[in-house]
Amino acid sequence: MSISPRKKTHQVQIGDVKIGGDAPIAVQSMTNTDTADIESTAQQIMELSDAGSELVRITVNTEEAAKAVPDIKNRLIQKGCSVPVIGDFHFNGHKLLEKYPDCAQALSKFRINPGNVGRGKNRDPQFQQMVELACLHNKPVRIGVNGGSLDQSVLTRLLDKNREQENPLELAAITREAIILSALESAAKAQEYGLRPDQIILSCKISNVQELIHIYQDLSTRCEYPLHLGLTEAGMGSKGIVSSSAALAVLMQQGIGDTIRISLTPEPGAARTKEVIVAQELLQTMGFRSFTPMVIACPGCGRTTSDYFQRLAQEIQAYLRDQMPVWRSKYKGVEAMEVAVMGCVVNGPGESKSANIGISLPGTGESPVAPVYEDGEKTVTLKGDRIAEEFHDLVEKYVESHYSTQ
Repeated sequence: MSISPRKKTHQVQIGDVKIGGDAPIAVQSMTNTDTADIESTAQQIMELSDAGSELVRITVNTEEAAKAVPDIKNRLIQKGCSVPVIGDFHFNGHKLLEKYPDCAQALSKFRINPGNVGRGKNRDPQFQQMVELACLHNKPVRIGVNGGSLDQSVLTRLLDKNREQENPLELAAITREAIILSALESAAKAQEYGLRPDQIILSCKISNVQELIHIYQDLSTRCEYPLHLGLTEAGMGSKGIVSSSAALAVLMQQGIGDTIRISLTPEPGAARTKEVIVAQELLQTMGFRSFTPMVIACPGCGRTTSDYFQRLAQEIQAYLRDQMPVWRSKYKGVEAMEVAVMGCVVNGPGESKSANIGISLPGTGESPVAPVYEDGEKTVTLKGDRIAEEFHDLVEKYVESHYSTQ
C-alpha cells in the first residue's frame, strides 16, 4: 500500500525548525521537570534534544517558572544546544507573558489551550491578550485543543443546536465537532488579532484512537494549518506505544500530520527520552524519515534456545544509537543503514544478505560459526568467544568505509 501525499499546509518557522509545507514530519517532546528548577529542566531539555527531539515543550505555570525560562535558555546556549523551547500555558498565560517579557522572548513558540484560557466574559480578552503578545514578540502559536479540557461553551452551543434538529446526532459526533470548531474558531480569531496563517499550528488531541483518527481526518479537510499529532494520555509501556502508533500511523499513511509527539507515561525512574525514540522508530519503520541505523532481529524459537542472539541484538541497537550523535555529523546517510542479527540458519543468511551488514548466529545444534554478510556477500565467518566484539568492529569498519565524511 502506498503512502498518500502529505496534505498541503502552511509552513511555520520555529527557531531553526520548519513545520508543515514540504518539511519532514518533526519529532517533539515535553519535559516533566519543575520548570523553576533551572538546572534539571535544562539538563532534561538537552537529553531530549540529544535523543533526537527537534522541539521541546516546557510547562510555564507559575511566576517562578516564567522567571526561570530566560536562564534555562541561556544555559542551553552555553552548552551549544539550539533546540527550540516551547512554552505550555494554561489558565494564567496572559498574565505571565505580560509580566515577564523576557520569558516570552526566550521561548520559540507558545502553546495555548482554548479551553483553559479563560471562562465566560474573560475568555476572548485573555485569548486576545496572549495572541497579541505572540505578535509583539513575533512567536508562532500552537492552538492545542484537548478533549479533557474542551471549551464547554462550544459544546453547549452545538448541543443546543443539535436538539433542534429532526435527526439529532449522537453525543460522540457532537463532541468531535466541538473539538474541531474550538480549534478552527480560535485560529480564525488569532488571525483577526494579528497572527499570520504561517504562525499557527493546530492540534486536537484526545485519548481514544478511533475518535482521534476521525477528528484529524475531518480537521485536515477544513484548514491548511500544520497539524500536530498526538494521542493524549496514551498511557504507560506497551499500551501507550501501541495506541499512539496505531492512531498516528493511520493518519500519517493518509498524508495527515506535520509534527508528532508520543505522550508516554514514563515508568518510575525511566528516562523521558523513551517517547522520542518511539516517535523516531515509528517514522523510520513507516519510511518517512531515517534517524538511526535499525537492527533487524528474529523473535527466536525452539531453534534458538540460547539468548545469545537477543543479547547481541540489544547490544548492537544500543551501540548504534549511542554512536549517532557522532556519526550523524560525520557520516552522511548512515542513519538509513540496516544491521541484521539473526539467530539460526532458517532465515539468518537471507535476512543478513538483505541488510547492509548482517550476522547469522548458530542456532541449537548448528555448527558454532557465524557468517557475516556485507551488501549481500559473505565476507567473513566468525568463531570462538569474541563473536560479539568482532562484529562490533566490523560494523564500525563498514560505516567508516561506506559512508562519506561530511
